[in-house]
Amino acid sequence: MTDTAGKALGPGASATGDGLVRRRRRRWARGAALGLAVLALAAAGTGWALYAKLSANITADDAAARELARYEAERPTALVRDAQNILLIGSDTRVGDGNAKYGRNLGSERSDTTILLHLAANRRSATAVSLPRDLMVDIPGCRRTDGSRSEPVFAMFNSAFSVGGSACSIRTVEKLTGIRIDHHVVVDFSGFKEMVDAVDGVRVCLKEPIADKAAKLKLPAGKVMLNGEQALGYVRARKSLGNGSDTERMERQQQFLGALVNKVQSSDVLLNPVKLYPVLDAATSSLTTDPELASLHGLYQLVRGLRSIPIARVQFLTVPRESYVYDANRDQLVEPEAEKLFARLRTDQPVAVTKGTTRGAGKSTAKGTGTGTAKDGARTGPSAPPEKGDGHGPSSAPTYRGSTAAEHGCA
Repeated sequence: MTDTAGKALGPGASATGDGLVRRRRRRWARGAALGLAVLALAAAGTGWALYAKLSANITADDAAARELARYEAERPTALVRDAQNILLIGSDTRVGDGNAKYGRNLGSERSDTTILLHLAANRRSATAVSLPRDLMVDIPGCRRTDGSRSEPVFAMFNSAFSVGGSACSIRTVEKLTGIRIDHHVVVDFSGFKEMVDAVDGVRVCLKEPIADKAAKLKLPAGKVMLNGEQALGYVRARKSLGNGSDTERMERQQQFLGALVNKVQSSDVLLNPVKLYPVLDAATSSLTTDPELASLHGLYQLVRGLRSIPIARVQFLTVPRESYVYDANRDQLVEPEAEKLFARLRTDQPVAVTKGTTRGAGKSTAKGTGTGTAKDGARTGPSAPPEKGDGHGPSSAPTYRGSTAAEHGCA
């Protein structure tokens, strides 16, 4: 027996029954396809909702963008395409969730920590330069939060943020270094803690136990896993640790950031969406950035090339400085060493770091072979000739006292 199309039917089958089966199969297929489409749309909707939430976490610093645009004519020009310079500012604001317990609200913010991060154009290296908060610098006239304008002044670097926020800090850094700041990121205490907790803590190696009442920090010597609250106390403490100088605190901050980079790169956080989401949520929840970065897309565009940078090429150092001639409790740049560093960053030339004696970054005599001593006790040597580098820090590149992220993986 055949059906209307001439196809043979199996034993006991009928044309009417077979057609019914086919119609039912078609209806099931259409229903399954519709169900899959709904599931796909639901998944896409969930993904979009998460994306929108993370993007909404970031605060766009529109006021800073307007202020910087006002002074565009006086700002430095970027010299190397694709190289990026980002100013990272740690705010000590007491405003916001969880920040009030760290001290009294004095009505203004200060930049507790400021780091100039240079990303090489080929993304083979990243150099983070700490700028001391006590560094004496020329601060331009800036717009205050009440709309009034300050007068130019020679003062401590961290007062720029107090007077005119991130825009004033950026203009001060650009005036000091001649380096165009492409982006900026401001993070407060809560954001720092949440980031550390999101990666399940960061391990550090302590040579001596720590007992700091002001930072509410008590830690044993040896390998210690710090949670967010402990990490914040660790990077903020000063008077009870070491010689109590801001030099040691900056070095400790650099060491901790190196350990954090090491932790993120050595774990599967970046490859595991379940682990990555809380990290992104924490990383974005307390960020204020320039408008271009104020979205996941903007941040992704910035960091997409960072995954290929070896942790040994993520470098940390402090700008060459010494005690201010009129006040030993303040800092001033060591010249021409500081300008040599700034010039290499401006032109995307390699810089190398070492824990010991620095080379090619020291004070020059008339013969160019003299040595000097910086405030942190690092001994400096003769200047090295400039050379074209690939961002890997060849042996002939100037060497500064510092460290790399690879040195802080406390296993």
